Amino acid sequence: MKILFVANRFPYPPFRGDKLKIYNLARILSERHELHLATFVQNRSELRHVDDLRKYFKTVNVVYLPKALSALKCLVHVFSSKPYQIIYFRSKRMHRLIGRLLREIDIDVIHTQHLRMAQYTAFLPSHRRILDLPDAYSLYWARRSRLSGNPVMKWFNQFEYGKVVRYEKIITKYDLNLVCSVEDQEFLAAEHGRTNIRVLPNGVDLDGFRSQNHDYSIGDKIIFTGNMDYFPNIDAAAYFVRELLPAIRRKHPDIQVYIAGQRPVKKVRALASANVHVTGFVEDLARLYNDCAVAVSPIRYGAGTLNKVLEPMALGVPVVSTEVGFRGLGTASGEGVILAENKERFVEAVCSLLEDAALRERVGTRGRQVVFERFGWTDVAALLEKYFRETAGPMQGSGFVRGGTSGPPVRVL
Repeated sequence: MKILFVANRFPYPPFRGDKLKIYNLARILSERHELHLATFVQNRSELRHVDDLRKYFKTVNVVYLPKALSALKCLVHVFSSKPYQIIYFRSKRMHRLIGRLLREIDIDVIHTQHLRMAQYTAFLPSHRRILDLPDAYSLYWARRSRLSGNPVMKWFNQFEYGKVVRYEKIITKYDLNLVCSVEDQEFLAAEHGRTNIRVLPNGVDLDGFRSQNHDYSIGDKIIFTGNMDYFPNIDAAAYFVRELLPAIRRKHPDIQVYIAGQRPVKKVRALASANVHVTGFVEDLARLYNDCAVAVSPIRYGAGTLNKVLEPMALGVPVVSTEVGFRGLGTASGEGVILAENKERFVEAVCSLLEDAALRERVGTRGRQVVFERFGWTDVAALLEKYFRETAGPMQGSGFVRGGTSGPPVRVL
């Protein structure tokens, strides 16, 4: 098949989140299909990585959209009925680019990443289209609104939630919608009355996160990971250090906590102390996971399946998680992850793991099995390929084609 990926962010380097998913799916699917990419760059320095993507995409087509311009658009359209994420990524050049690509290439199916990019592909009825949502975006805003303490922020979150729910009806324009978990699937189906919503989970690089010999004698280190300029991670880091860690330290005064992730904002850096280490970007994250006894995911906003949960599971490191990040796994509590539904249970679960090496090994070993059975990128890519074939139709994609560096020059607008 000839597949057009419409991505909201330039998918390299593939460290976390959206970039990680698109990169790994393309890496595998390019062995069997001809892939084309349309995406944004927010900094021209990202273009130095174009050759890394041309190994997998026959064409790489980029629109330059600097952050300052996006922020200005949001300011100008502050009273718009559209969610700010839609306005932030609005671009006439991207519309023109996608139109030109569809005229020049006989695309079998369009893969659109994230609700924010639906504005470019929702109204193309002559092409088969899949919308791939990292989570139910309205569920994210519903949780954010519910947990807001500041009255002004609560009002803003409720205002944005209303706009997101209305805009999210755009999913009705797609042949198929994908979400990361059954939780997201059920929420969107109930919210919008749709049945064409399927699950495509996040995955793990099983070569990069492979361990058969985790040291379960380690009992004094906790790790939390993620992009530390992303609001749910910022909130989770502060919540863990300020509201959960003091109770854990009463039982384990020498515990060391590692908050690992690129671009930590001031609020995250301010959490650092003699016992709390804010590392910034970590090149070998698997090694840091393996040096820790427990991984935590105290996320309070969002949905889906989270890398910060799947990666330590793949290494056999036990995880304690809130409902966010756990519900999307489709497993029972204790199968790699212990579900903590409130503060007391979170503290209790972490302390139990720190105090019991046998429990750490039992939970961690089962988690590794779950990930290797269900969450490798090869399995996720195979499922996406199945969705592509179902959407494009039985006559499409019978040949074997590889992407690669022999394609035409990169197009930058």
